[in-house]
Amino acid sequence: MPHRTAHPILLFRTKAPLGMAAIILCLLWLQVAMASELRLSPIVKAVEGARDSVVNIRGEKTVAPTPGQASSSESGRRVNGMGTGVVIDARGYIITNYHVVDGVRDIQVTLAGGERYIAKLVAREPETDLAIIKIDAKQETPAITIGASSDLMTGETVIAVGNAYGYEHTVTRGIVSALHRSVQVNDTQFYDDLIQTDASINPGNSGGPLLNIDGEMIGINVAVRAGAQGIGFAIPVDKAMSAAASMLASCNANKTWHGVVPAADHSPGTSQGVVVGSIEKISPAAEAGLKPGDVITSLDGVEIHRALDLQRAFLERKPGDKIELALQRSGESITKTLKLAAQPETQKTPSGTIWEVLGLELKPIPADDFRATHQTRYRGGLTITSVRPNSPAANQGIRSGDVLVGMHIWETISLDNVTYI
Repeated sequence: MPHRTAHPILLFRTKAPLGMAAIILCLLWLQVAMASELRLSPIVKAVEGARDSVVNIRGEKTVAPTPGQASSSESGRRVNGMGTGVVIDARGYIITNYHVVDGVRDIQVTLAGGERYIAKLVAREPETDLAIIKIDAKQETPAITIGASSDLMTGETVIAVGNAYGYEHTVTRGIVSALHRSVQVNDTQFYDDLIQTDASINPGNSGGPLLNIDGEMIGINVAVRAGAQGIGFAIPVDKAMSAAASMLASCNANKTWHGVVPAADHSPGTSQGVVVGSIEKISPAAEAGLKPGDVITSLDGVEIHRALDLQRAFLERKPGDKIELALQRSGESITKTLKLAAQPETQKTPSGTIWEVLGLELKPIPADDFRATHQTRYRGGLTITSVRPNSPAANQGIRSGDVLVGMHIWETISLDNVTYI
């Protein structure tokens, strides 16, 4: 029976090396898996989670000549600028620094995937150096996860992402070096209550996010200290999102009217709901039965955590649209239906008229300075400090640095002159 007994011996010898090979392969796989797990650190996860929400911004702007050093024939020089932005709403709304887009004719935005768009400036707040731009993307763009800056700790890990020196999506790591810093960047720009970090923030990082280890945005990178190493600054996210809410409220007011005035965010993002500070008289909110002190927890099923969420929910709505609000009132859950209306003419404020109608931001020139730098028959003028892209002024070729001396048959010595015209 030698033929029959050969098979079990042969099979036994064949199984042994296969079993050992399987064990070796398993060990190698486990080693690779463990190495991958170690490489996939919290910082890597934080960057991966935020990457698609960070955009790169480029554009050309005019730098006005220095008063007293340029002739009246000079209109300024054109320079290439760069910066970063953060998507705060999937419909293409992006927050950035105002100085990144100030005076830029074509705001060029590049997404993480390489898609490029021309953005329009929809709102700006020079006082905080923040602005909101919008792109009309082919599909929704992921919005950043917004954290809180009220509980930041000195020494905790932070990550800066931005278009450093034009190198797109550059990532640097550091810690919170200090809180509540005041910084004078130049003669016209002063920042208060900034986050100081040693994460490398270079030219081009402006407008990008400062992330915590969980990948939440806790600041907007804004400035570097000239001549210093390892010192950068960011606007706290609580302050930045409060400014963003105000800017979006201004955008909404040009289209619809609801009458809800939110109270100040005390713990933004950490609890559900926005407290109603007041209700405008004879407004849609008043007709819907909303009261001061109500806490709005959701709008058409979308949870509300901060004033920014409320204003985002009102974006791109039209007069006549009905919105379901979920409220907390004296511990009781109730719902209200709010019907949006057109903004009454009497409610519109004239403060933004020049910007909204003409697309110009103007700064008065002292009479002595005007006479010293301009040999002309005109008695005075206004320096154009910013031109809104795609505005009537931009379409006529007007640029930052130009001086407006008259409109139609009237001279323009003061802002009141322009408002009157």
